[in-house]
Amino acid sequence: MGKDVIIACDFASKEACLNFLDKFEGRKPFVKIGMELFYAAGPEIVREIKSRGHKIFLDLKLHDIPNTVKKSMAVLSNLDVDMTNLHAAGTISMMEAAIEGLIRADGTRPLLIAVTQLTSTDQERMENDLLIKEPIDKVVMHYAHNAKIAGLDGVVCSPLEAGKVHDACGEKFLTVTPGVRFAEGDVGDQKRVMTPAEAKKIGSDYIVVGRPITAADDPVAAYTRCVDEFCD
Repeated sequence: MGKDVIIACDFASKEACLNFLDKFEGRKPFVKIGMELFYAAGPEIVREIKSRGHKIFLDLKLHDIPNTVKKSMAVLSNLDVDMTNLHAAGTISMMEAAIEGLIRADGTRPLLIAVTQLTSTDQERMENDLLIKEPIDKVVMHYAHNAKIAGLDGVVCSPLEAGKVHDACGEKFLTVTPGVRFAEGDVGDQKRVMTPAEAKKIGSDYIVVGRPITAADDPVAAYTRCVDEFCD
């Protein structure tokens, strides 16, 4: 399995997103469609980007009762996305229901990964806001283990935790890591960050990169730099 860079297309409109992707000409980077773009443009933006030849990570982070998640995942699977996600905090039974919903009539399904703790969360916020007193590393590993039990393909986690997830859940259990910045870049609202080269060294399978590419003066060059640092 090769490593890949996923561009977080966090745009407020279909037009802004497609104009951005037009800059890549013949290249077809793996893209993430998150809540902002999906809520602004609807399912049609998924179909449009897919028709252009891009792989899609649909990042909607479902978290509800098992039956609702199962039915919702069936809808998302029919959009022909390559990867989607949910919150591991929704319990093992919810994650198992999600897998059932994702399986298409031909037996295929998108990759399904679970969010452990958001990269904007640190120990202090987890304890004070969520009343979770365990060390954050222990919480992430527990959530990852639950996701593996439920049959998921991997987790979203900080690059700081990717190697530990592989140690706990196996090398084939995917780690998809946001919170990646260039060494000289602004970390923004992220708390647990790493450079692409560091994420590669520690064992991330996919990195999700947003503003360092989308807000760059030359997005294509920034994307190429990410690929060079992470994939080669």
